[in-house]
Amino acid sequence: MRFDSRKMKLIATSILMLSVPIVGAQQNRMALSPVLDAPQPRVDVVAKLQSTEVAQTEMMETAVSKPASMVTETQQTGSIHGTVVDVNQGIVPGASISLDGPTPVDHYTTTSDGYGYFEFVGVKASVPYHITVVVNGFTTWTSKAIVLQSGQILGLSDLVLRPKAVVTTVAAATRDELALQQVKVEEDQRVLGVIPNFYVVYDRNAVPLTTKLKFSLALRSSFDAATIAGVAFLATIDQAAHNPDYQEGWKGYGQRFGANTASGFTDILVGGAVLPSLLHQDPRFFYQKSGTTKSRLLHALETPIICKGDNGHLQPNYSSIGGDLVAGAVSNLYFPQSNRGISLVLDNALIGLGGRIANGMIQQFLVVRLSSAKSREKINDEAP
Repeated sequence: MRFDSRKMKLIATSILMLSVPIVGAQQNRMALSPVLDAPQPRVDVVAKLQSTEVAQTEMMETAVSKPASMVTETQQTGSIHGTVVDVNQGIVPGASISLDGPTPVDHYTTTSDGYGYFEFVGVKASVPYHITVVVNGFTTWTSKAIVLQSGQILGLSDLVLRPKAVVTTVAAATRDELALQQVKVEEDQRVLGVIPNFYVVYDRNAVPLTTKLKFSLALRSSFDAATIAGVAFLATIDQAAHNPDYQEGWKGYGQRFGANTASGFTDILVGGAVLPSLLHQDPRFFYQKSGTTKSRLLHALETPIICKGDNGHLQPNYSSIGGDLVAGAVSNLYFPQSNRGISLVLDNALIGLGGRIANGMIQQFLVVRLSSAKSREKINDEAP
C-alpha cells in the first residue's frame, strides 16, 4: 500500500490544532502554511506532537511568571456612593467615612457633605471592602463585605445611624460621706450667730456618725471660741461664789478656769466621742418638729437618759451618763482636798443631767424661734 505523505500531514496538523490553546493556534497555522504548500517529506507525527507540548508548557510558565503589577494595571474598578441619614431620615453632614480593604494600602477616607452625601470612585473590583461611618452622638455603622464587579456603581440605601444611648451616672454618696456632709452643716449652726449648736440634728434622714466624726465634733466643740468664753464665764461665777475652795485673786480665778476647762473637756470627749464610739451610740440631740406639745416635751426630757443608737434604735444613754461620771471622777485629781469625794462625782453627774434637760427644752421650743426665717424654713423642711 502506497504511503500518502500529504494526508498524513493534514492529519498531524488537525491533531496539533486541537492540542494547542486558541491563542497560539493561529500562529501555528501560519507557521505551518509554507510547509503545506511545499513538497513534503515524511513527517514524524509523534515527534511533532512532543515539540508542540513543550512549546505549550513554556507559554503557560511565561504567563504565570508575569509580575503582579501588570495584573494590577489592567484591573477594572467601580464606585460606591450613599447618603448618611439618621433614624428619622434626617441628613447627617460631617460624618467620617472610611473604606477598608484586605490590606493597609486599601484604606480610603472621606467626609459626608452638607447633604450627607459621599462617594468613593476608582474602587478595585473583585476585592472585599467594608465601609465604616463614625459621627459624634451616633453609634458606629459598619457595612457587610462589599465586592464590586468591573464598572459597577453601587449606591448604599441602608446607611442609617442610630443615636447613642445616653448613660447617666449618678454618683451615690456612701453613708460616711453623707455623715461628713451633715457634720459640716452642724458645725455652722450657731444660736444668735454666736453660741455653738453643733450637737443638734434637724435632718430627718440623718445617718450615724463615724468614730472619726464623733471625735472631730467633740474637739471642734471643745476648742470653739464661744465655748472657751463660756468656761471663763463659769469661772467668774465660781470665783464670786468661792467654789470650789481655791484661793482668791487672779490665781484662784486661774485655778477655777483650769478646773472648769478640764471638767468640760473630759465630759465632752468621753461622753461625746469615746463612749459613743465604743457603745455605738449617737451623742446628738434630734429635734422633733411634729407631734403634740406633750410628746415634744417628753422627747426633750428623756434625751439625757434615752439616745439613738447607730443602728437607729432607742437605747439607754450610757454615753452621756458615763461622761458625767468620768468627768466628776477625774476632777478629784485637781480639785482642792476639801471638795473631793463621791459627792463631787455625783454633783457633777446631776449638774450634767440637769444641764442636758434644760438644753433639750431650749432646743425643742426656743432655738427655732431665735433662728432666722431662712434657717427656720430649712429646719421645717428637714425635721421629722
